[in-house]
Amino acid sequence: MRRYAATDMVDAVVIGTGAGGAPLLARLAQAGLKVVALEAGPNREPGDHTPDETAAGELYWMDERLSDGAMPQAFGGNNSGTGVGGSTLHWGAFCPRPDARDLRLRSLTGEGVDWPIRHDELIAYIEEVERFIGVSGPADYPWDTARRYPLPPVARNASADAMAAGCAALGIVTTDAPAAVVSRDWQQEGGDLRQACVNCGTCHQGCRNAAKTSMDTTYLPLAVAHGAEIRPGCMATGIERDARGRVTAVVYVRDGIEHRQRCGAVFLCGGGVETPRLLLHLGLANSSGQVGRNFMAHVATQVWGRFDAEMRCNRGYPSSLISEDMLRAEGAGFIGGYLMQSLGVLPMTLATTMARGGRRWGRGLTALMDDYLHLAGIGINGECLPHDDNCLTLANETDAFGLPKARVTFGYNANERAIDAHATDTMIAIWRAAGAHDIMVLPRAAHTIGTCRMGESGDAAVVDPWGRSFDIDNLWICDNSIFPSSLAANPALTIMALSLRTADRFLKGQ
Repeated sequence: MRRYAATDMVDAVVIGTGAGGAPLLARLAQAGLKVVALEAGPNREPGDHTPDETAAGELYWMDERLSDGAMPQAFGGNNSGTGVGGSTLHWGAFCPRPDARDLRLRSLTGEGVDWPIRHDELIAYIEEVERFIGVSGPADYPWDTARRYPLPPVARNASADAMAAGCAALGIVTTDAPAAVVSRDWQQEGGDLRQACVNCGTCHQGCRNAAKTSMDTTYLPLAVAHGAEIRPGCMATGIERDARGRVTAVVYVRDGIEHRQRCGAVFLCGGGVETPRLLLHLGLANSSGQVGRNFMAHVATQVWGRFDAEMRCNRGYPSSLISEDMLRAEGAGFIGGYLMQSLGVLPMTLATTMARGGRRWGRGLTALMDDYLHLAGIGINGECLPHDDNCLTLANETDAFGLPKARVTFGYNANERAIDAHATDTMIAIWRAAGAHDIMVLPRAAHTIGTCRMGESGDAAVVDPWGRSFDIDNLWICDNSIFPSSLAANPALTIMALSLRTADRFLKGQ
């Protein structure tokens, strides 16, 4: 790997190596630019991952974040990652595409916020990502018959089969879920051979054979092959500027020592919590007052049931079935909609969710977990509208680097509550039709979205439609913090697409 000196003037520093930072790092390196990526966590090899849930906790960003509001959020494994590859090290790889209507909520419903991007332009980048990382999916996608995936679908597990049966009984359409998991051996461009999925079920603990897409086995090797440097264990703490206000260097801490890297531009790709936290701490890029505002988390309620037959939901790709029938549920009385997916979860994760969301503990919890092999779940990913009272601010407490900790205030509003109620009734009905007993509802939310929204005007947005700061012309943001609305689709695929789009825009100005 190429190494740059602190005194070298590189073209760009990228802060974060997850879904937002890795694709643009590769694109800039391929164009011949001198680029350095800073990653707060360590570097790992796929063989370092373990199916042990306790040991795999090191993949999660577990630094304390304060949480309050009507629905305080649980951070860590639910939504944040640390290490070269970021959250993609432990994400579930469930990657539906965003629906065109979700990008135009305001225009179509009078609620929410429109995206300043055309859907067809976004989809072109999404298709490029799917071809590069190797997304597996059905030959015929019921809600988009023209769609084609590079690879055939991964095998369904028992939870998916049960969900398919229950949905069929109710007339709900399902199909194999699009998954960023290679169903056949895949020679990764710029990298190594990624072996086909072996259905081990430990996607959330890191993939040992690189079948599941993560940035450390896809975009980052490509970036390094073209001259990018990746520095693990580097926590960005400051940004230096010149008299004109333009970025000149990034300050970071490595092994307890402060360093600085001179640069022509900086890309913040730390996610919906770390990106606004750094900007608020530094007092940068916030003339709009929107940094930290409009925090969103997807409605992500789960419904679990016990079956007479063994389900072994710890085996197979966890979310191998999808339904988009509820993206616009007829007569439902809410804005937007939700996706449904089958669930497979390892025991400790499920027990934690039952305690946190289902208020099960003690003998009641252990009795449920005694039947773990007979349990199966369905989950949703539902639209969350932006609200100014859901926000990220800085706490009075500081972390090990002397930075103020993030404080996130979040709660559902009327639309999220309506989606949650409709989805809960639907999932209960599916499990009853599939023959489940002892059905349990586990309320939860997922992902960290918003907080640095993009838009057409600097009066109401932090960055322009390409991720460039309205205030500082060589500061860019590319992660889920720039989403104007949550979309019903899981965010990672869209983040990767936006990353390539931002890189292309940046390169036009070089």
